[in-house]
Amino acid sequence: MTPVLAPWTWNSSSTTPSSHHCASFWSCPFSKDGSTADREMTHLTSWATTLESSSFVLLVGGIEVGLSHFPFFACLSSEFQLVSSILGFSYSLIWFAVTILHITQCPHGRLLGRFETIMFYWPSLLCLSFLLGRFLHMFVKSLRVRLGWELQTEEKPFLEIHQAKHVKQLLRKPPLQEEKKSWFQTRIYEWDPCFQFPSRMIGTVVLAFICLYLFIVIEFCVFVYVREKLDVLEGEMESYIASVNQTGTLAPVILQVKELMNVSKGVWLVTILPASLTCVSYLFHVLACYRKHMKRLWAGNKHFLPLKFHNPSSSGSVVAIARYSGWQIAYILWGYLIIHVVQSLLGLVIMYSLVLPVIHSQGLEMLHRLGIGILTVAIVLGLVIVQVWIASSFFLQPKMTTADKQKPLALNNRKAFHNFNYFLFFYNVLLGLGACLSRLLISCILGTWLIARIDRTIMQHGYEGADMGFGAWVGMLYVDHCHSNPVLVSFCHILIAGHRERKLQQAIRGGCLSQSAGARISARSRTRWLLLQTLVNNPRLVELRKSKPGHGSQEFTQILLTCSES
Repeated sequence: MTPVLAPWTWNSSSTTPSSHHCASFWSCPFSKDGSTADREMTHLTSWATTLESSSFVLLVGGIEVGLSHFPFFACLSSEFQLVSSILGFSYSLIWFAVTILHITQCPHGRLLGRFETIMFYWPSLLCLSFLLGRFLHMFVKSLRVRLGWELQTEEKPFLEIHQAKHVKQLLRKPPLQEEKKSWFQTRIYEWDPCFQFPSRMIGTVVLAFICLYLFIVIEFCVFVYVREKLDVLEGEMESYIASVNQTGTLAPVILQVKELMNVSKGVWLVTILPASLTCVSYLFHVLACYRKHMKRLWAGNKHFLPLKFHNPSSSGSVVAIARYSGWQIAYILWGYLIIHVVQSLLGLVIMYSLVLPVIHSQGLEMLHRLGIGILTVAIVLGLVIVQVWIASSFFLQPKMTTADKQKPLALNNRKAFHNFNYFLFFYNVLLGLGACLSRLLISCILGTWLIARIDRTIMQHGYEGADMGFGAWVGMLYVDHCHSNPVLVSFCHILIAGHRERKLQQAIRGGCLSQSAGARISARSRTRWLLLQTLVNNPRLVELRKSKPGHGSQEFTQILLTCSES
């Protein structure tokens, strides 16, 4: 959750650690001969570029970041809480001090100006502050337990409270009348006390928020850098136009390019907010979809999944749950960038079709073109509606009964229908060209708009297996379903509790027998003694016992009855 404080510089091929001696480790001289060194340097540099840009370097970098943050998790999950709290607090304090030192040394930046470093590092400081408080709480609690001031808390129960509530809710009769829900509960979210999100989902969403914030800040820095370069280019264009007194052949083109740059900068800046809000809403929606899908799987409902995902492989599901958190964050980041680009393109279309014509005193022409476009679309839609009305009125047989909602699928007036079909054939060909383009346009818009949604596939039916992100989501759902199903956990809890109770009873009986003096008593004798105690305490059971001839059971029964009457 905290960044690695290492000096990094941007290279044309990759991001590598900065060095004052040479650009890369592989570019150091290996030979005194100049020509041989140049030839080998060319091969080594090309090979080094390939190696540095490979996924192996990314893997090593990920392992490095993981090792640097692994002590936090090791100290949080250790059984020796007193020692681990001290070590974790010290490690977190070192990170916090180094981060504060870095901020105080370089508080400002060139792109965002004042407090640029604080804008990048305040999420790290917030997380480190939380870790410091957590380790301090662990230390105080473990110290009180060690001194005997407080009893040690029990381990986490096998059956959690919300799982037991869910099973009890299943065993109850459903209410005859449902409770009225508010607008927020019906439209946005309804809290369920019988469900609890796993820590993996909460941590993934929180980390996705932090990464999204940092990505937006980095994108804004890049935007500021590009805007400065465009301002320089715009100044050169203005100087050129002033030099030719706006009479050059390139003057109109330069003015249009200048206008495009100004409009693009404004549109890109304005669409940052809706793109970020869209991705934030997706993160909250992921949690709602996780609860909805898990409840459906608990109920045995798999119809919301494609057929290919009804029986996923076990190994694939285990790999999927390992991939999910990282892929969810990556999809959100890519989704934000793609959504931002699409919204910027839509903003450019709106500016050039509606706003700029009004600014350039061409509002009447714009309204004329807009009216023609709206009229054309209205005529096309009207003809489609008319076709449906004619088909339902003249080419379908009447309803069988008055209770039917629609007419049966039985043709009427077939000759007229064939003529209707023939004369509209040529028009439908032209209409199909537009429908095909609209299908492509709608697919592109929905695909780019939902690219960050890993909980649903954007592939066509039959090609869902090609969506690796959706496969990771489904695999994660199946692993959680198999390991946290409340009914299954409750059943296992009953088995474990019964097994523990039987072992406890055996231990108690064994202890009582070991304390009694005399010879070893057989199990048969102990059973008969317990039977005698039961019959003495419950005389009515004596009459219901089955008598065995030749064993003196009748005399024994008479004795017990006499004792009970007396």
